[in-house]
Amino acid sequence: MPKLWTETIETHRSQVREAILENTAALVASHGLRGVTMSQIAEDASIGRATLYKYFPDVESILVAWHERQVAAHLHHLASLRSRAGTPYERLAAVLEAYAGICYDIAHQDHGTEMAALLHRRERIEGAERQLRDFVCDMITEATVRTDISPGELAVYCLNALAAASTCPSRAAVKRLVTVTLTGLRPSS
Repeated sequence: MPKLWTETIETHRSQVREAILENTAALVASHGLRGVTMSQIAEDASIGRATLYKYFPDVESILVAWHERQVAAHLHHLASLRSRAGTPYERLAAVLEAYAGICYDIAHQDHGTEMAALLHRRERIEGAERQLRDFVCDMITEATVRTDISPGELAVYCLNALAAASTCPSRAAVKRLVTVTLTGLRPSS
């Protein structure tokens, strides 16, 4: 096939896939996980059901793909903060603040507990959690913060502490949580 034709087909497939993912997430947010059918998704995405089934076998697989895309976007955003100008400590602080903000934002979106339970099964998030932990561990090593605790332990401490941002009542409270967490990274006197 000519290159232009192949690129056009791939662009079209990508656009259809994105429409399926976005429409499914919106439908589940408004109707609940059990209230969404493949027919509704096809209709909302303006495609035929047969076309939808060429992309995904069921609603659950669509949601898993949507969630994987969201996680990848979050990790990409954190990686972009790491490559900005500034000292290693400043970049670490920016990444930790962004991570806390992500935790806060996710908690304040109404996906419902059923959808959250589906998407956050241990086997689905282990890889992303490991990648994030290793990423933060490397940044802690670069920032040369505390030396009395291993960077791996500090990374776990930071990520668990900042996950509490999901229960914070405001962005200001998230900022305070980040400040307290960063204080815990300072060398002990």
